[in-house]
Amino acid sequence: MHRPFVDKEDLNQALETLKNGGLILYPTDTIWGIGCDATNPEAIEKVFALKGRDKSKSMLILLHSDNQLASYVREIPEVAYQLIESYDRPITIVYSGAKNLAENAIAEDGSIGIRIVAHPFCQQLLQRFKKPIISTSANLSGQPSAQTFDQIDELIKEKVDYIVKFGQNEDSPGTPSIIMKLDPSGKFEFLRK
Repeated sequence: MHRPFVDKEDLNQALETLKNGGLILYPTDTIWGIGCDATNPEAIEKVFALKGRDKSKSMLILLHSDNQLASYVREIPEVAYQLIESYDRPITIVYSGAKNLAENAIAEDGSIGIRIVAHPFCQQLLQRFKKPIISTSANLSGQPSAQTFDQIDELIKEKVDYIVKFGQNEDSPGTPSIIMKLDPSGKFEFLRK
């Protein structure tokens, strides 16, 4: 299978922005997202401010491999790996007992939503950044999610520090991920199908 070309300069700019605590606007395996370093509380504050989002609403993070889960979740039920493998659509799993992340990235109940991405740009960015990245839909709080780059509010485009070039011309609409909550005991429930 042919991998889409990821421009090194585009990747480097996004990487530098993340390292410097900035916000990026980037394509994911679902819809366009606003991202930042998930271990940097000041960067996460900027995301809340930009979106006008209630701070009690948690964010989700992206990882490039399920091997990284143990670094950010205290107890991973074995079924988590089976769930990740079994879906052909992107799946976000909410785990309890988040760790090694900025406090304001974690929900009040100590949980965190994590998605393992298969998107060519995201994968390379995450592999090089070596830390999780926040991913929240590129919209103002209360507004519908943008399905394509052209639908993203101009205010968001003006306020982020870097806009990734990869995928801007993609016109097929993105779809939000499946979301499920997974208990340390292995019980799970769907929050969004």
